[in-house]
Amino acid sequence: MSLDEFSKEKGKRKFVTVVSDLDKGSLLEVIDSHKSDEIIEELKSQPQAMRENVKEVSVDMWGGFQKVIREVFPNALIVIDRFHVMQLVNKALNKIRLLLDLKGLKNRCLLLKNPENLTESEKSDLQQLLNHSPCLSMAYELKNELRDIYETSTTVKIGLRRLKKWLVSARIILGQVADTLEKHIEEICHYFVNKTTSGVMEGINNKIKLIIRQSYGFKTFDYLREKLLACLFK
Repeated sequence: MSLDEFSKEKGKRKFVTVVSDLDKGSLLEVIDSHKSDEIIEELKSQPQAMRENVKEVSVDMWGGFQKVIREVFPNALIVIDRFHVMQLVNKALNKIRLLLDLKGLKNRCLLLKNPENLTESEKSDLQQLLNHSPCLSMAYELKNELRDIYETSTTVKIGLRRLKKWLVSARIILGQVADTLEKHIEEICHYFVNKTTSGVMEGINNKIKLIIRQSYGFKTFDYLREKLLACLFK
């Protein structure tokens, strides 16, 4: 299962919480709130036996979701989604690039693209970019090392050991980002139990945005909820 949010109106912080079944790729519920207590109240209306049967819930690092899981799904493992961890590191890498005044979409793409997907020409351009700053080069290597930890660690124990070692170097270059990841390290490493991600949830969120655009918005939340569940519940 996954918990995530989206904004009802573009550019405004009017968030709606969505609950999805990752195995089925199905939208299960839409809740008109992003406050943990209100989400808990809504989800607790579901049968207790069903809630106790949930084994894993994938979320981002917002603490409210973890509170929800502990209250509503007492037997579930909390998994911090890999996508959100990498997104945080990529944002830090991009911030360093901008501070160095290395602007441009090309430079951004070179840093964020996986090394094995680079052409020979792009590899040369990337090296020139990294030569501008040892700090940028180290941040880039940290990003790739973290991805390798995700790709090649086979157990929670191995992943935890490697991530702790990674954090020692990351704290020097990435600062607050490393502190945030250390705070959530246990839930981050739960990924290595079943390698559960919210990738399916990202696909559902994209469909939600498309439905909202094609419908030119909704007058009430109830109409929005009914439309989304009719289209995305399996």
